[in-house]
Amino acid sequence: MMSLASFQLVSADRFTIEQLVSLYNQTRVDYLIPMPMNARRLQEYITAYDVSLKDSLVAVHEDGEVLGLGMLGIRPGRAWITRLGVLPTTRRKGIGEALMIGLLENAYRLGIGFIMLEVIKNNLPAYRLFHKLGFQEVQELLVLRRSPINQVTDPVVANAERLESDAALTLLRRRRNLYPWTNQNETFFNIEGVSGLRVTLADDSEGWLVYQRQQFTLTRFAFLTERGHPKAIGHAFLSHLHHQYPRLDTLVENIPLQDAHLPAFFEMGYIEAFRRIEMWLGTPSGQTDATTRQLTWVQET
Repeated sequence: MMSLASFQLVSADRFTIEQLVSLYNQTRVDYLIPMPMNARRLQEYITAYDVSLKDSLVAVHEDGEVLGLGMLGIRPGRAWITRLGVLPTTRRKGIGEALMIGLLENAYRLGIGFIMLEVIKNNLPAYRLFHKLGFQEVQELLVLRRSPINQVTDPVVANAERLESDAALTLLRRRRNLYPWTNQNETFFNIEGVSGLRVTLADDSEGWLVYQRQQFTLTRFAFLTERGHPKAIGHAFLSHLHHQYPRLDTLVENIPLQDAHLPAFFEMGYIEAFRRIEMWLGTPSGQTDATTRQLTWVQET
């Protein structure tokens, strides 16, 4: 617990999921992209992204009113700050900065010196705060949507093998890069409904897609071209995916702007919903600086 002026920071595990949902939704009522939650969705979020409520924080006024919150995801050698928000009526009073400092201190206390986060593009107050605290911009990430109105009647000619969960998860270990937190391997290991597609083209180009199927939505994509051109492989796995699930909406988060598969998404009817900026504080193990991230993306794609 850390006291600052007329409020203090307390561990989020002192609150119920319902209380955290209520606070989170109140902090986002005027947000650029509100993204409201309910208790079930927040619990799924906590599980999928390894959020530690013990190390996450809630700002509480001395009279007991909750003012804001920030959550901390913990994985080996890295941490992730997420769901930072302050009630609209209490902003510009240092609460957001205090929450950020508290979350960073919690990460450092755990021996973690590399912290990741994303901020919605054009959210200048948040971006400036993160930059002030030492975070550096790494890359832009796209959030894409696709409506089932775009039917696929003739998928790309390819050998398309549907993969069950165990086989799909095994493929993820072939990826080399440090991906945005939401798309890292641990996320897929934490969730249900994971499947995959492996596609091979006539010229022996080969690649795969791992995804999550929810009741009404396809989401959480991970993919890799192992041989051949990423655009052609992207066309193949997307056309077979949407031919297989013609009635499902699709939401894909945090695809890097420079990803070579991206043109295939747009040609398959995906539209950009909004962008995030990924930012890092510190250096991940095995990399020297943020620019290395961008170089390895070019090499892998």
